[in-house]
Amino acid sequence: MTNKNKTVVRSMDILNLFIDHTELSFQEVIELSGIPKTTAFRMLKSLEEMEFLEKGSDAKYRLGILFLKFGHLVSIRLDVRKIAYPIMNELHNDVKEAVNLIVRDGNEAMYIEKIDTKQKVRLYTAIGRKSPLYAGACSRAILSFLPEAEIKDYLESIELESFAMGTITDMERLYETVVQARELGYTISRSELENHTSAIAAPIFNHKGEVIAAMSIAGLETNYQGENVEVFVEKLKNVTAEISKQLGYEQH
Repeated sequence: MTNKNKTVVRSMDILNLFIDHTELSFQEVIELSGIPKTTAFRMLKSLEEMEFLEKGSDAKYRLGILFLKFGHLVSIRLDVRKIAYPIMNELHNDVKEAVNLIVRDGNEAMYIEKIDTKQKVRLYTAIGRKSPLYAGACSRAILSFLPEAEIKDYLESIELESFAMGTITDMERLYETVVQARELGYTISRSELENHTSAIAAPIFNHKGEVIAAMSIAGLETNYQGENVEVFVEKLKNVTAEISKQLGYEQH
């Protein structure tokens, strides 16, 4: 085991102490972990600097603010998935197309659920896979409904990379699609992440009216023409509205 691996393992040993203890002094950490004093001091200092732990005025260590942030994110993801899954399943059985659920992960979107058992062709998407917020209908459904200032900051901070023949690589056109999505309440993509595939996506909001996830219907591009688009859009917006409602969102 390398020194770096040992450091990570020992750091986790320290953090695991706080599963059963709300707070611990330096001496208690040493006694419970069995880690030498100088090593423990160095690790505690690093964990404190990274906000994994915080040291109170009483010199005792407690879990830091970073765990609150992580816990909040995990809670959101679990809540959204738990509420969305049965609704996604009904939608999939209805439209016979892949149905995907994503959440934001920094400047990317991450797929946290997908159902495609009735679809013969497997698509780009997979649970745990990530894509930039600007590429693909599902990702852009989150981007489009962020606060305007946040959208502009994001667009100014990125370089547009092409993933397939339909990826939007022109910044002006990208912003136009964002504006259009806000007006229509949904996004659509064609060959943006994978050639010859399309997706229609809509945002999911929490009780504060913040976009926290998005859901898409996706499949081969030939199925996303004419009246099919209107049918998919209506069904998708109905289910994302229902999920948002169950998360406490009140539409005005």
